[in-house]
Amino acid sequence: MFKFVLATIALTCTVLGFAAATSCTNPQVQTNFYSTSDATIVSQIGFVTEFTLKCSNAGAEKLPLFAEVVGKLAPVVRLGENKYQVSWNEEIKKAGSGTYSIRLFDEESFAAVRKAQRAGEDVQSVKPLTTVSVHFSGAYKGPWINSEILATGLVGFVAYVAFTTRSKLVA
Repeated sequence: MFKFVLATIALTCTVLGFAAATSCTNPQVQTNFYSTSDATIVSQIGFVTEFTLKCSNAGAEKLPLFAEVVGKLAPVVRLGENKYQVSWNEEIKKAGSGTYSIRLFDEESFAAVRKAQRAGEDVQSVKPLTTVSVHFSGAYKGPWINSEILATGLVGFVAYVAFTTRSKLVA
């Protein structure tokens, strides 16, 4: 019985030590942001954020991460050593220019977010691992007046001028 208790305590200490060692402390993030710049022929704007994450404790960068953007949760893809990527899309009408905040969560804080969602609590109260801000300058949505409408109006104006000039010459 004593060996069983001792083994349980040792296993618990190992698991707790591993969990403490795998949380990222003092995260430093550098980002690159890409988005759709021409929205004339698409129905949604695509956003891609690549970032590097460096933690003060070694090995913590290999943690699985999750992101919350515009109130939606998304997985974060690990691209390589300390490199991650998160992507999302928005309808053109909803994707306005401005700053988007990407809240990054590790497994523990992501579980707290999911728990808050299930309980109907405010998700913003959960402290993220870190927050990344990216600026979207907007997408080109086309000219104010389509060329077909402009050409039709121009043809109508020329026809009006031609008919009024002709009626003055005949009279």
